[in-house]
Formats: sequence, structure tokens, C-alpha cells
Amino acid sequence: MSAELKEAIEMIAREKNISKNALLDGIEQSLLQACKNHFGKADNVVVEIDRDTCDYQVYSNKTVVETVEDPALEMSLLDAKKKDEKYEIGDTVRVPIESKSFGRIATQNAKNVILQKIREEERKSLFERYYEREHQIISGTVSRINERTITINLGKTDGILTESESVKSENLRVHDRVKVYVLEVKDSPKGPRIMVSRSHPELVKKLFESEVSELAEGVVEIKAIAREAGSRTKLAVLSHDADVDAVGACVGMNGIRVGAVVDELGGEKVDIINWDDNPALLIENALSPAKVISVLADPDDKTALVIVPDYQLSLAIGKEGQNARLAAKLTGFKIDIKSETQAQEAGIFEEYFGEDYDDEEEEDDYYLEPGEDGEEASEAEGNKTEEA
Repeated sequence: MSAELKEAIEMIAREKNISKNALLDGIEQSLLQACKNHFGKADNVVVEIDRDTCDYQVYSNKTVVETVEDPALEMSLLDAKKKDEKYEIGDTVRVPIESKSFGRIATQNAKNVILQKIREEERKSLFERYYEREHQIISGTVSRINERTITINLGKTDGILTESESVKSENLRVHDRVKVYVLEVKDSPKGPRIMVSRSHPELVKKLFESEVSELAEGVVEIKAIAREAGSRTKLAVLSHDADVDAVGACVGMNGIRVGAVVDELGGEKVDIINWDDNPALLIENALSPAKVISVLADPDDKTALVIVPDYQLSLAIGKEGQNARLAAKLTGFKIDIKSETQAQEAGIFEEYFGEDYDDEEEEDDYYLEPGEDGEEASEAEGNKTEEA
């Protein structure tokens, strides 16, 4: 019988992904519960289970007395002597209990205890499994679409994609295979409650990390990301190896790496720019693909004035202000963009660069990071930008 029990326990443990010891604990609890239901109490009942062989013994410890008042806890001296002549008043006698003697109700209750233990351990195992995937990407299949939520089958359980975490332009259908970002995993009586997202900026970051080996190895780092889900994302990257081009590594040969991410995002545009610790240079990079004449950045106030050629103004601002808005999110600066004509009319060039400024030198980029006196300017290098 112990061999059959052991085989059954090991099979359940594999199928439910729960520990063997947890199942044995459940059996121990069920036997104690059965004794309590059968005898009315189980304070003196002991269950011993061999964790290797699954052999078990159930017995009660009864005290030898002259007059028995509680048969569940006590035994007469005469009955004790029948078991062994050595017993005397006050001794404890170990009396085996046969589980076959339990009634139908006690047996059913014991079964329920085991099933409840299995459900609890299975829920705990599921929670731990998905809790480890919190803030990571996981693949799933759309199983149900409601008015405000989409249910994603993640394998052993479901994830919940709310309206606020969905991409408005994305038309998901039942059976679609998608990758989602795990926002939060909470435990509940019905199992883990998993909230997922398709619009979170970290989804793009994790997708790149899965495609770009240099990111996984730490050679290239994603320093900042700004996203308007379903439309456009800007990504600022930095290489920690002088021989590795951060933008090129993320784009991949013939754009294969960025292309894989764009496909997963349903065609969302992705701009990849070089990160720079110089705020003015970073802001110019962030406004790509627009051409920038000069950037006047104040790191203390987190504000920047950007001057662009007249013909580049609309490109710098972007459709409905998107390019400028994403650049501001990416850099953390409040960006004011003016055309060259607007800057000249406002006297900005004379104020910052002096009366000798040549307005025909449009091909040169100038940057100013004003301190308290706001007097220094430095010539900048060009930026390498890729758009997919």
C-alpha cells in the first residue's frame, strides 16, 4: 500500500508542480481530522509518516488509570496489562489506530482536507511561478475579449489586460499570440491575479533586451525611454565599449533587430538615439530627425530653448507636437522650440552669442548650458540616429 501511495503522491506532485512534503503534510492533517471526527477529539493522536517510503502510522497515547473517565484519553490498568505486564498506573500506552475503522463522514472529511491542501499548494506554486516574472515579458494567447478587459492565457493561469494598459490602435482578436509586460502579481483565494500591459514603456525595453545580445550582456545600456503606445517610441542608448556602436547594435544588420521589435509592436515607429551626459547634446539627439541650430539648456531648471531652421520647425515639433513631447519625456527637460526667424526677432542670438553671430552659418550647431551668468557656449558634434 505504501508503494502505491508513494507513486500517487509523486504523480500528483509532478502534475500540480507542488512539493511531495506539502502533500504528505496534507495527508497528516487529514488523518488527524479523521480521528477527531471519529473519536470526538484528537489531542493525543500522533501521525508518523516516513518521508521517503510514505509508510505511515496513526496511534493514540492513552494514560493508564484506575478508573477510566475518558476512553479516548485513558486506559484501565487491566487493559494495559493485557498489552504488556510492564505497564503501571500513570504510564502512557501507545495504541495503534486503523484508518479502516473510520466512518464514511470521517473519511469524506479527510479526503476534503487533502483536496484543499492540494488546491492551496497549487495556488501557492502558481503565485510563486508568476511572481518571479513580475516586471518581465511573458507570451500568451488572447482567450477572451470583454468591453473593458482582455484575458490573456499565460499557460497555467490568465493575465488581465485592462483598457488603460491596452494599445488603442491595436486590434487584438481571440487566439492572437502576443507578448505582454507583467505589471503586478497578487495572491488571491482564487489564484494569482496577474495584471499585464501592452502599452508600458518597459515592454519596448524588454523586447530590445531579448533581441539585442549587447543589451543582455551589459555592453550597451538603455538610459531612457519615452513612448506613446501604438504610435512612436524614442530610445536613448549608451555603449560602455568604445568599439561597439550602441545605435547600430540595437538596429542590427539590415535593421533586423529593431524590425523584430517593431513587428511585435504592430508597426509602432521606434527612434533610437545616442545618449549624452551633456543635456544640450542629448536634447538635440532627442529631437531627431529634425536639424537643430542651437540648444540653450539650463540643467538646474530643467528647461531648454531650442532653435531650428525655419524649414525644420514642423519636423522638430512633429505631428500634433509628438516629436517635441517625446523628446521632453526622454530628456526630462521642458523644451521650447523656436524657428531661426523667431529667434532673430526675439534677439536671442545677440543675447547669447553676441553681435558677431553670422546668421548664414546654419550648418553649425551651437549649445549653451548657462550657469549663473549664462556665458559659455560650446560647439557640438553631429548625432547618429536611426528610425524604424
